[in-house]
Amino acid sequence: MKQVLAKADAERATDDIFAEARGRLPGAGPVPQIRARAFDVYKRAGLPHRGMEDWKYTDLRALIGEVLPLAPQPDAQALARAKVSAKQVAADQAVKLVLVDGMFAPELSDLGRLETEVVVRSLREVLETPAAVAMAGLLLSTTSDSAISLNAAMATDGLVITVADGNAVKRPIQIVHVATGLSVSTYTRSYLQLGKGAHAAILESFVPAEGASGYQANDAIIALVGEEARLSHIRVAAAASDAVNISSAIMAVGARAKLDLFTMTCSGSISRYQGFITLAGEGTKLSANGVNLVRDELHADTKIVVDHAVPHCNSREKFRAVIDDCGRSVFQGRILVRPAARKTDATLTTRALLLSDQAEADNKPELEILADDVACRHGATSGALDDALVFYLRARGLSEKDARILLIKAFIGEPIEEITSQNLRDFVTAQAEHWLQARR
Repeated sequence: MKQVLAKADAERATDDIFAEARGRLPGAGPVPQIRARAFDVYKRAGLPHRGMEDWKYTDLRALIGEVLPLAPQPDAQALARAKVSAKQVAADQAVKLVLVDGMFAPELSDLGRLETEVVVRSLREVLETPAAVAMAGLLLSTTSDSAISLNAAMATDGLVITVADGNAVKRPIQIVHVATGLSVSTYTRSYLQLGKGAHAAILESFVPAEGASGYQANDAIIALVGEEARLSHIRVAAAASDAVNISSAIMAVGARAKLDLFTMTCSGSISRYQGFITLAGEGTKLSANGVNLVRDELHADTKIVVDHAVPHCNSREKFRAVIDDCGRSVFQGRILVRPAARKTDATLTTRALLLSDQAEADNKPELEILADDVACRHGATSGALDDALVFYLRARGLSEKDARILLIKAFIGEPIEEITSQNLRDFVTAQAEHWLQARR
């Protein structure tokens, strides 16, 4: 009975949070009704829990218990703290776009450095214009996933980025999400559209400002990649040690296009990245890779679903996890081959490196093949560092710590090397090395 009452109390609290926030949420025309429907979808399911197959390893109902109140609009002091954090994680040559506590901060962003081929607007601006009538359903789309539906209901801001047909964006665009609050929640949602033959690289960084603690971040990005286009999307989550980060990506890729994905989680308390990628045009190629760097009691969950909807598509997934202390890493990879998707070529591999006796890795690779004439493979392994290799390196003058770092770097290097941009690859490598050097 206590569990039932606790669940009911949490649901009432979330109802109150949505009711109080509605006056602050942007949206003209049908947007308020779309938000209400999205919240109803969330309410029917509630916080994700182990009874949901996709969330069986990450029971948010047990791990966080409740949804925190919406963060206030950032004031001058919050913006000043966010400016410091955004500068610290700025990638070389990237154009920086900063979101603070769920709100776009143009004064902290490099809008003047945007190339003419790129059009950037805030989600708030778009939802409050007549264009919202035509785009609201897409911008605030929901799924059966309750975290995504809650994001649609509560999104305060985000970015709407479009690249027209045939344009190649030379500099990476870095979206920096900065949290400054204490025990609050933030919701951002961005939309990216690449026209036919367009090229772009997007880096998303999640960081706390000094003093930020106990917050919950729920982010989503929707991407439409046109025919013959190429998109690189990289996510690096380095939240506060007691924070929650839930990130979702919903992407559809057109014919003869190329999509490169990379995600890395290296701090926080609870992290979940979920990517839903539909290969919707023939001749599409997908490279999806990731690394979880887990220590202390961090719970890091990565779920990637690749839907081969049409024939002649190719997907490659490589995921690595390094787990220390009492950390837990989860990887769920699912490849779905539709009945019409003959000549599919798909590979999924996941490997975990356990650095302590208390470390835990849960790997769940899946294939669902509904077509003939396909080539699909998957595999999962876990183990510890090879003591013989550590001894070999120490015999050649390395300290034990440096020997272990070198072996771990080699272990995670393969998915990182799949990042096509040298600048972004260097950025990710530096973040990984910082985690490695900070290990006790």
